[in-house]
Amino acid sequence: MQDRTIIYKVVEIQVVTDEEMEKALNEWTRRGWQFDSIQFVVRENSRRPSMAFLLFVQSSVAGD
Repeated sequence: MQDRTIIYKVVEIQVVTDEEMEKALNEWTRRGWQFDSIQFVVRENSRRPSMAFLLFVQSSVAGD
């Protein structure tokens, strides 16, 4: 039996718009990554996110 390892990919989005997030999500899922979660960075004086981090995962067999 082979050991499986989870590999993480973090993608920073500096311009937080639906178009930019869609572009990044489509690009990385097309490359074989699975979307895991999203984290927004919000400044105190604004309700709009100033930055976002998209997290993706991928399984790998140990030794690959």
